[in-house]
Parts: sequence; C-alpha cells; structure tokens
Amino acid sequence: MLKPYATQPEDSRGRLHPEAVSTFRSPFQRDRDRIIHSSAFRRLKHKTQVFIEHEGDYYRTRLTHSIEVAQVARTLAGALGLNIDLAEAIALAHDLGHPPFGHTGEDALCELMAPYGGFDHNAQALRIVTSLERHYADFDGLNLTWETLEGIAKHNGPVTDADGRPLKGEALPYALAECNAAFDLELSGFASAEAQVAAIADDIAYNHHDLHDGLRSGLFTEADLMELPITGPAFADVDRLHPGLEKMRRRHEALRRVFGVMVEDVLLVAGTRLGPADLGSAQDIRDLRLRIIRFSDRLFRELKVIRQFLFTRMYRAPSVVAMRAQVTGIVQDLFPLFMAQPGLLPAEWRRDVEAARDETALARIVADYVSGMTDRFAIQEHGRLLRGGEGAPRPPSRGPRGGADARD
Repeated sequence: MLKPYATQPEDSRGRLHPEAVSTFRSPFQRDRDRIIHSSAFRRLKHKTQVFIEHEGDYYRTRLTHSIEVAQVARTLAGALGLNIDLAEAIALAHDLGHPPFGHTGEDALCELMAPYGGFDHNAQALRIVTSLERHYADFDGLNLTWETLEGIAKHNGPVTDADGRPLKGEALPYALAECNAAFDLELSGFASAEAQVAAIADDIAYNHHDLHDGLRSGLFTEADLMELPITGPAFADVDRLHPGLEKMRRRHEALRRVFGVMVEDVLLVAGTRLGPADLGSAQDIRDLRLRIIRFSDRLFRELKVIRQFLFTRMYRAPSVVAMRAQVTGIVQDLFPLFMAQPGLLPAEWRRDVEAARDETALARIVADYVSGMTDRFAIQEHGRLLRGGEGAPRPPSRGPRGGADARD
C-alpha cells in the first residue's frame, strides 16, 4: 500500500513520446526494465567505482554499485510506503553517465569539454536515456517517464534557482539543458521522495562498500576503523558477541552493522519528518522545498569523519593517485585524437559526425563516445591507436553504442 505522498503510477506525467499503457507493468516498472536492458547499463560492469576494473575481481564496479544502491532504495522505499519501482529505476540509472575510470575520467572530460559546454555524469545519464540509446523504432533513447527523468536530474536536489540560474557553475551542462528544454523537469524544485531515497541509498551504498573495498585492498586495517565513529562501535559489538571470530567474518559482521546504522537512521529521520506533515500527494513532497529523506545531523557529522579518513587513506593513497594519473592520460590522449581524426570513430558514430555543424557539435559527439567506453575498451583503444603497430590506425568495428539490443 502506497502512502498518499508516494508517486502513484496512474498520476504519471507520461513520456515525451506517447506510448500505449502496458497491460501488466506499471510505467515505472517499464522504466526499470528498459534501464536494465540498456547497453549503457551493461557497460557499467567494466567501469570503475574506485579501483580500476583490472585491479581485482572483488572490488565494486559501477554495475555492482548500482545494484547495491537499488537494493537499498527498494528497502527504504518499501519501509516508507513509497513507490518501490520508481525508486529502483532512478537508483539503477543514476550512474549511467559515468565515463571510464570513474571520477578520474570525469575530471579529465570536464577539463577537455570546458570550451564546449562542459561534462557532467549526471547530465550525461539523461543524454543516454533520451538520445544515445538507439534501439527503438519510434524514438531515440528509452523514452522514460517524466518522474524517472526528474529523479535522474534532481535526486541530489534542485539544479537551478527560481529564476533558472544554475546553482553550480556558470551554465547548465548542455545535456541537462537539452533534456529540460524538451521535457520541463522543473529544475528549481526538489524531486519526489522516491528520488530522494535513491540519492541517500547511493550514500549508504558507497559509505559501506568503500570501507569493504579499502580493507580488501590493504590500504587500511580493521584496527584503523576501530578508531572511527560508527565503525569502531560496530567492531566492538562484534567482538563482544563473537569473541575470536575469524577475520573475514568479523569484518563482514561489523560492516553490516555499519550498513544497518545508516539505514535505520534514515528511516527514523524520514518517519519523524513525514509523520506530522499534512502530505496528500507526491507534489506536496516537492512543495516542501527541503530534503525530507536524509541522515540525522549527528550521523552526518560522524560520516564526514569516515569520509575524510577514506579520502586520505584510500582515494588519495599513493597507489590510487598513480593509477589516476595513468588513466587520466588515456582520456587526455583519446579525446584530441578523435577530434583531429573523427574518421577513427566506428561507422555508426561517423554518421553523426557528418551531421555536426561545428566544432562544439563534434566535441559533444566525441565526448559521448569516449564517456561511453568501459575501462578495458579505453585501455585497449589507447594501446591500439596510440601505441599500436605500423601504419595508420584502423577504426574499431564496435564501440560504446554498438552490438547489443535494448529490450522493452
């Protein structure tokens, strides 16, 4: 049973391209299924979360991260009486726009695309689901509902002020501006409760799994975590209940308690905020003009301590920084190469190049292509095109867009 302030499927604002209503799936179930079957979602399997894809088999990738975010979002949405399918769809789509090598690749593309309207992975996710997935006969993209697109665009909060001025940067990322011009996403307001759930689920998932991956990598130890808030009490609780527990079980038991602390805190705060409020619709959530799904102030402060620890010991560890420099060079080499020689792009991309009106249009096509690459494909293409054998490099037969169907 959905709460009155949940997003009701029958009240959806619809799709940019009208379609017949499914007889056995809600609009948001259909969105979720299209995301899962998209080429961009499958490519997340070989895209960096923190560690480069080839550095180990057990580290999270963008795909496993997105699945974990979706699991948390389903749990929170169900407990709060929200629309589980919408929360899950937004969670699964939230990282579709990430380039190879995670935030390192995004930083490199941001710099390269600065003269051409910039690059933002969140906006790029919208570009993917509204344009770059090209499998359906009647439209480009996945033709998702307004509510799912709104959630992708605004799950982290408003993007503009009431006068349309961007809250970050001098201009909206072009991919976001294009999508908003076609299907007004009301960028100055907060999104649905389901989108807010997807955003906090992202925080919960990465706070949990970055601790796990950092321990596995050897960048820090359980003893280090005993000195931190949340993690310290979690390990102490396990030691009290299970003295002498084997190392990997002890680690798992402690981190699952950390996970539980975050989930329970969000549910308590949301229940406190939603309970006394007179909320009769999903629009009432938007009209509150504040984030309703969030951590408590106390837990947020404690998580900041953990994030600072991870920043110092993991994200800026010498080995990670060295790998960041290496993969940054790959993106910095590939982008200008394709700008100078767009004929190196696969055939289906060269058709777009021929229609490009100017250098900015070409740069956006190149950014679409490079950002769609997986870690392994980017490394492979860099080696083939820039470190390869004699003679002119040959265009690849496949690229980030090619070779797979996206089922409805």
